[in-house]
Amino acid sequence: MASRAFSYLLQPTVRQAAALEQLLAVQRELYNAALEERRGAWRWEQRRVTKYDQYRALTGLRAVRPDVLTWGVTVCRGTLTRLDEAFKCFYRRCQRGEAPGFPRYRGERRWDSVQWPDRSGWRFDAEPRRLYVQGVGHIKVRVHRPLRGSAKTCTVRREGRRWRVTIFCSGVAGQVLPPTGRQIGVDRGVIAIVATSDGMVVENPRFFSRSANRLSRAQQQLGSKTGCGRRRRAADAVARAHRKVRYQRTDFLHKLSRHLVNGYDTIAIEDLRIKNLTRRPPRRLNGDGGHDPNGAAAKTALNRSILDAGWGKLDRMLAYKAEEAGRELIRVNPRHTSQRCAECDTVERDSRVGAVFRCVACGHTDHADINAARNILRAGLAQREQSREVETAA
Repeated sequence: MASRAFSYLLQPTVRQAAALEQLLAVQRELYNAALEERRGAWRWEQRRVTKYDQYRALTGLRAVRPDVLTWGVTVCRGTLTRLDEAFKCFYRRCQRGEAPGFPRYRGERRWDSVQWPDRSGWRFDAEPRRLYVQGVGHIKVRVHRPLRGSAKTCTVRREGRRWRVTIFCSGVAGQVLPPTGRQIGVDRGVIAIVATSDGMVVENPRFFSRSANRLSRAQQQLGSKTGCGRRRRAADAVARAHRKVRYQRTDFLHKLSRHLVNGYDTIAIEDLRIKNLTRRPPRRLNGDGGHDPNGAAAKTALNRSILDAGWGKLDRMLAYKAEEAGRELIRVNPRHTSQRCAECDTVERDSRVGAVFRCVACGHTDHADINAARNILRAGLAQREQSREVETAA
């Protein structure tokens, strides 16, 4: 049994959409008021306010602001919990010495979702395909796949002119696929987003780069617009362009990960630290008080290509789909996987030249990414055997 999130597109009427907009506005006001209470209590009284203190204050809010509780107390608790999580992240970053980012007030353009932390105040009916939200009514839902497990929490999000609901369920039974007897190593790259040990090379569709002109024009239009209405419409156009890129990338990675999980019993991938790979290069100070070139421009282009490929999202999709299907996903150390010959096991940096791998020791020639994928598969199988030996000895 596992936990899964199911996301569906909502199709509210005009009146329901207006009610949802009002719900967002009221919860945003509650969030800002709760943030001001915490800041003021610490600034003037050196007193810390917890989320449970603010939970208890909701009971007295009905007499002062009855409109806030029109949608129930549960959604208000979800908003206060969201503020508490923001403070927890702030304290955690402070302890780690990172850039803390103190919780800030949310404007209208920075508040697009509300959440219910339990089953009160909402209900999902799969047969009539309706989502009941207290204070809004029964909203039509486009159910493209059945909801499985026991529903626990609900989040309603505004995406431009559309609305989407995400339901978190626990106790979701796995759908184990029949064994295929096949194993594969997967190497992720920038030019070829995936190269496998059996010779398959999937080119990177580069959705962000293909939409660069459209995004650039939308950003230019936004920069030249003045006035509330005209600037808002230009900002919506920029957000639409970015959403389209995100939808395209997500759809492509879903299909790719499903193909790998359905076709192979064991999948070995590199355990990449993507956050470290996309880190900015450090500054190079010279003796004159200035800076020497550090290759930041080229590194920025590489970082953009890595993020456009969606390595991390592909990793997460493979992980949960493999778990659900009963497949084995092995993460291996990426050290020397691109410099090692898959035939003679010689590690030599000069063997790889661009997309071609030519071993300087044995002369073996192959596609560089396919050679790396074969090394990844071999390392994954060796790691699995080592783990089994340890378990047997224990």
